[in-house]
Amino acid sequence: MPLPLILGIGAGIAATTGVGSGLAGGVKMKQASNTLKSASEKREEALARFEKANEKTTKAMDDLGEVELKICSGFQNFADVVEMIQNRPEFKEYEKDEVSIPKYDAEELKKVSVGASVLLAGVGGATLGAAGGFAAAGVTTSAVMALGTASTGTAIASLSGAAATNATLAALGGGAVAAGGGGMALGSTMLGVSTLGVGLMVGGIIFSITGATLSKKADKAFYQALEIDRQVIQLEGFLQILETRAKEYKKILNKVNSRYKIEFDKMCETVKTKKDWNDFSDDEKLNVKNCVLLVGLLYKMCKVSLVNKAKNENDINTVNARDINECLDVVNEVMEERFAA
Repeated sequence: MPLPLILGIGAGIAATTGVGSGLAGGVKMKQASNTLKSASEKREEALARFEKANEKTTKAMDDLGEVELKICSGFQNFADVVEMIQNRPEFKEYEKDEVSIPKYDAEELKKVSVGASVLLAGVGGATLGAAGGFAAAGVTTSAVMALGTASTGTAIASLSGAAATNATLAALGGGAVAAGGGGMALGSTMLGVSTLGVGLMVGGIIFSITGATLSKKADKAFYQALEIDRQVIQLEGFLQILETRAKEYKKILNKVNSRYKIEFDKMCETVKTKKDWNDFSDDEKLNVKNCVLLVGLLYKMCKVSLVNKAKNENDINTVNARDINECLDVVNEVMEERFAA
């Protein structure tokens, strides 16, 4: 066979092979592109599911947190009325079987009340999840911590109302503007930042999920998307349980608070005309004792942290079912014993 013909046939074969390789390469590129697109869609769909579940749970937790803050902010009014009663007995810790409720402590109630008022003022302009963050950590504990932080060098506990709120927010902001601090505005901002909002509720895993970027390599990106989807499924389960428990807790908290308001109104009416415990009738004395007991219950409920923080940074937090259940058992037992009628 002549050499030119052989070369021509060879060139033809080479050209055909080149076209085939090009087609195969194009198919692989198309497949890779589709895989990357699929991975991206899966990631976005998973994150959208998380946002939906998180919005519902955060709303439920914020509602609970605001109720707890409002309840705690009113403790000082109760303590003020009790302190007006002369020759009153010492209201000790309530104990029956395994049930215990903290004893009456005017100073502690005042601290919680001032701190809660400060936090309540702070969450007014804070981002979604701020009030819920306090409920997750325990409102009474958060309130005392806020007051303690702000009280450095300032006798805030001796103040009340707007003066206490302004002084605490200013202290949280690093002091008054005139003294070079950030003032109340910065203090309010710090409150919002310090709660960590959603991060406090779901754990550090949220930052790894939302901050994760998919690889440019198709196969790796797809497996990353699958992992994100798996983590979101876990988060959805946690958030659903937390939402349910938050709503349940708020319902029972409101029930106790409603009863407290009834009893407290009665006590206030009594104290308008009587200031000496010895002048109180048996029913009036029982009314005061019931008020003390109900405030103890409310304090105990608001102290429970609804969320257990994960030990590892990138793990999911858990619902504090043990403490929630124990507290609700105490509430149900006391309410049935004292206020069943």
